[in-house]
Order: sequence, then C-alpha cells, then structure tokens
Amino acid sequence: MHEQLKAAVRDVPDFPIKGILFKDITPILQDGKLFRAAVDTIADRHAGKKVDAVVGIDARGFIFAGAVAYKLGVGMVPVRKKGKLPYKTVVTSYTLEYGSETSEMHVDAIRRGDHIIIVDDLLATGGTAMAAATLVQQLGGTVREMDFLIELTFLKGRDRLKDYNVFSAIQY
Repeated sequence: MHEQLKAAVRDVPDFPIKGILFKDITPILQDGKLFRAAVDTIADRHAGKKVDAVVGIDARGFIFAGAVAYKLGVGMVPVRKKGKLPYKTVVTSYTLEYGSETSEMHVDAIRRGDHIIIVDDLLATGGTAMAAATLVQQLGGTVREMDFLIELTFLKGRDRLKDYNVFSAIQY
C-alpha cells in the first residue's frame, strides 16, 4: 500500500514559489481507501501501546492527527501558529530557512506524564516538529514518536529530530 500512497502524491512545480516542487497530498485525501491506508499506517503502529493524545501540527497535520486520534480512542491536540488559539497557551519560536515562526498549544492540553504522538503530513527540515515537541515537553508530556505521511529526506529533518523516534510512510 505504501507504493500506492506514493504514486497518488501529485508533484506541483513552482508552488508556493518558483523553484519549489510541492508534494500535493489531496489525491490521497480524496480517495477513501488511500486516506484510510494513510491513517492506518500511522495508527496501527501504536495499537496496544500507551498513548494519551495525538498532537497535530497546523494545518494539514490536523487532517491525519484527528483521524489517528479517533482510531486510537484518544484526544487530538492542535499546535497552531501564534494568535490562533483562544485560551492561555505555551509558546515556542523556531527558525526556518527564510525567517522565524512561533507555535503555541493550550496550557491545559497535555498533562504531566502523558505519552504523546506528534503527527504531520510532511517532514522537511524538522523545525515545526521540533517546536511541537518543545511544547509537549514544556507541559510535562513525553513524545513517544513523531509520525509523518511524507519525508523529504534531502532536507535532513530526521537529523534535527535525532532524539526522537521518527516514522514516515513515504520518502522522497
């Protein structure tokens, strides 16, 4: 099924800017069997293990994190860009190739000792996933694993996340 998932990802040249080859996952989302396979590929890794919540990264990570959390019977915690959450938050800033970004999570989203899975659609440089892990740890949670549908291996994001268990269903 991994090959079917990989074959469904559409390359979109020069998006969002010239010189970028965007990996479009919408064909997977539009096909019920492929979407289920993508979710199952992540969720089944954690069946029978202690997981207290699934953290989803803004915005496409929410799609997979919500479905994985549902399948595991646990809650889904959103990590959002600064200013998007209505309640008190913990905040962390991180650098990107082209600047910096700030992410946040509600202060009551995770309890001390919770076992957390972080889910996103894409692992590129690892900055956003590292920020999510920082937020989880600020609240006393433990990151069990970081799971991605796609990994762009040439950007070496896995190296940045070397202190965590990292899984990706599709590699480019």
